[in-house]
Amino acid sequence: MANIDQAEGLRRMLAAPKPRVFTFLSALKDEEKSAMLVNLGVSLARQGQKITMLDARSTPSSIGAWLCAQNDISLLDVARQQRTMREAIKMVAAGLSVAMLSQKASALSEMSPETGRQLSKIFDIVAQRADLVVVDVNIDDNNAFPLSALDHSELVIQVSSDPAAIKNAYGMIKRMSGRLGRRSFSILVSGVSEKEAMLIYTNMAQAASRYLAVPLNYIGFVPEDDHVRKAATLGQSVIDAFPKARASVAFSRLATQLAESARSVMSFEGVPELGVGLGI
Repeated sequence: MANIDQAEGLRRMLAAPKPRVFTFLSALKDEEKSAMLVNLGVSLARQGQKITMLDARSTPSSIGAWLCAQNDISLLDVARQQRTMREAIKMVAAGLSVAMLSQKASALSEMSPETGRQLSKIFDIVAQRADLVVVDVNIDDNNAFPLSALDHSELVIQVSSDPAAIKNAYGMIKRMSGRLGRRSFSILVSGVSEKEAMLIYTNMAQAASRYLAVPLNYIGFVPEDDHVRKAATLGQSVIDAFPKARASVAFSRLATQLAESARSVMSFEGVPELGVGLGI
């Protein structure tokens, strides 16, 4: 009987939806990226998702600092068996938690191969406990992530209408595709109208397809909205402080899009039509 129960449990585990990891890079200023991630994380949690925000940058303006993470305790400490998982992950609100990958970004490049393997195992456990993991990260001088597992996550690049930002975003795609090979990237456009967002995405997608043979997916946009800055000065997300604001509606729709893609067994690669416009 015990063997039958174990077999059934294994079948349920294998049949369960796998957690989705969204790795966010940005061509914008750090503060703009963090503000976007905070509001997205809150919006996802508000929709009943169990969200873990992972700070893999460890800077004064990265997501951990914005959410007041335990910056003296990190998953790297857990990998070294110096801290527990419970100590390293801080609950911010219902359904929303945050953790630091390391206390200092330099520590990741200095860790031993064995510590790196242990850290990867710890990350896998964190991912299995969440519906979605949102990672705030940069690529290093070798165009690599601090965790190899992020190579297989959904890579989202935040861009704006600024020509320098578009050039920077395209450069990141070129460098990463040179290391990872042909794979898709998702594009999120900030501070623009729906029409502008689609034009920016279309131009980038055509260039990436023509010169890099890389498919880009459009996942949406967030319009320019002063309510985001006002909410930040209040120490709140825009969806909490100004739920009817245009940006709040945009973040809610983007959260729905990401949550639905996480639940789906379909692959969205090369299907930009499935992206959703977030304007009102």
